[in-house]
Amino acid sequence: MKITVDEEKCCGAGQCVLIAPEVFDQREEDGIVVLLDAEPADGHHTAVREAASVCPAAAIQLSETT
Repeated sequence: MKITVDEEKCCGAGQCVLIAPEVFDQREEDGIVVLLDAEPADGHHTAVREAASVCPAAAIQLSETT
């Protein structure tokens, strides 16, 4: 899995950080998403998919790698 985030779209809701804190964080000054791990281990994939699906700004894109 490869993750990309669009900081311009991000509204700072923070749902991604609550769901997958090992993969996402937020900038302190404005709450915009910070991607900690663009290619997380298999054990994080379910949480990352959930984070992407609940992102209100659709700022998280996923691509499955093989």
